[in-house]
Amino acid sequence: MLPVHIIGDPVMAFEKHARTVTLLTLLSRFSGLARDAVQSRVFGTGPVMGAFAFAFQVPNLFRRLFGEGALTASFVPIYTRLDRDDPALARAYAGTLLSLLAILLSAITLVGVVVALALPVTTDSGSMSLRLLATMLPYMPMVCVVALMAALLGVHGRFGPGAFSPILLNLSIIGAALLVWLVPCQSGACASERIGWMAMAVLLAGVAQLGWMIRAMGKAGVRLGFDLARTRSQLRDTVKAALPMLLGLGVFQLNVFIDSMIACYPLFFGPTFAGLQFPLDEHANPVMNWATRLYEFPLGVFGISVATVIFPLLSRQAKEQAAFLHSLRRGVRLSMFIAAPASLGLMLVGHALSSVVYEGGKCTAADVRQIGDVLVAYAPAVVAYSVMQLYARAFYALDDHRTSTLLSAQMVGLNLLLNVTLIWTPLGITGLAWSTTICSYIQWILLSRALRRRVGRVMDDHTWGSVGRIFVTTAIMGVVTWGVSTALPFGDGWWNQFGRLVSLTCMGAATVFVVARQLRMPEWRWALGMAETDTAPPADAT
Repeated sequence: MLPVHIIGDPVMAFEKHARTVTLLTLLSRFSGLARDAVQSRVFGTGPVMGAFAFAFQVPNLFRRLFGEGALTASFVPIYTRLDRDDPALARAYAGTLLSLLAILLSAITLVGVVVALALPVTTDSGSMSLRLLATMLPYMPMVCVVALMAALLGVHGRFGPGAFSPILLNLSIIGAALLVWLVPCQSGACASERIGWMAMAVLLAGVAQLGWMIRAMGKAGVRLGFDLARTRSQLRDTVKAALPMLLGLGVFQLNVFIDSMIACYPLFFGPTFAGLQFPLDEHANPVMNWATRLYEFPLGVFGISVATVIFPLLSRQAKEQAAFLHSLRRGVRLSMFIAAPASLGLMLVGHALSSVVYEGGKCTAADVRQIGDVLVAYAPAVVAYSVMQLYARAFYALDDHRTSTLLSAQMVGLNLLLNVTLIWTPLGITGLAWSTTICSYIQWILLSRALRRRVGRVMDDHTWGSVGRIFVTTAIMGVVTWGVSTALPFGDGWWNQFGRLVSLTCMGAATVFVVARQLRMPEWRWALGMAETDTAPPADAT
């Protein structure tokens, strides 16, 4: 196995770093599920929660596009190279970029707040959405800077602080939601009056996250500041690389955001469109938001974690084609080993998971059924998006920013076309999810073909054999899980659904690892961070 030469940790394999990020991200996602569980029971899926979901999605889109997406992808190769050749210049570059990013996004925030407060709307829910957006927009520059700081620390082999910071947000929102639930309300419009408490909790969390990461940055020797004279060329290269990456890495998030904006139509414009009854109602946006949160659980814990950790390695090996292909193939196999069972598992337990997390209080059984339907439609995209993240970062490590961007632009257009078509079919709200899933597989195929032309066969015979065994393992897991589901007499109550979820999840995970060991698949060891020598033949760079 090729070592990952991460600064300060020259012998640690990327699988071990992936395990660290995965465990902390798992903790973060569980706290996120607790956050959503409390919110759903306190506010339900009505227009109040729809307004909050809309307002919260905007700063998070910026985080995914800039903080965790394009800017990070352009920053990491440059910073990695500089830290190897001139550490002092690397730190000056990082401090200047962080300072400029904070100023730029703060200016965008100011403009956004003014626009949000000035926009005319015709519905009460639309007005509430814009007020909440104006309140939460200042969170955007803070969370984007935090994400870039996390990427910087990752180059130094310190993935923990960045992976832990979302927990601070989740705890803050949970505290605000519990306060809404516990404090008696004197009026009949308690939810609409107190949803602002949730927005303020987001801002407080942003301040806490920023302070947490600044402290971690100090230990790495990086300080905020301005040194434009020394870092001008590096900053120019960063911006030049980041702009085309906005679509390349953010296409899936943009597609999901488009899904949500279409679901928001009733909030801002009412129940009709061109004189026709709009096929979605005011519950659509919260339903989409909470289904998205559930399928992002395995995606964020596993798929994005692997891509995040392997990116510095690919950047270092960009000029060593055999080593580059070998690392990328291992990344594909590890991602597939986790994502393929996760996709099928979500389809099998999607409704039980939705019921356990959300049902209760103001969130009804009918709401949960809708969330489960949307989740099942999104679930197949987990495996496609996990591999797409690797392929997109492979292009960026090779300093190719054009290919992925052009393909992504096409997918955004196709997703929008499918969205506005499928919602008018019997699929209804699930049509939004199915359009995103369809586009993710099309983009996976196109990226695979483009990457083969660029570096040779990623999916060589050995890798195909490994993927074939992964699919066999996934199929066996599906049969076993389905058999347990039909054999055991689970009922419809919350505890029955909880038992169903735990039983099927444990059975599925156990089946995957037992079958993987029987087939002598090394991927199960990689997933646990246990590095071992691969039996693959030398990478074929042709």
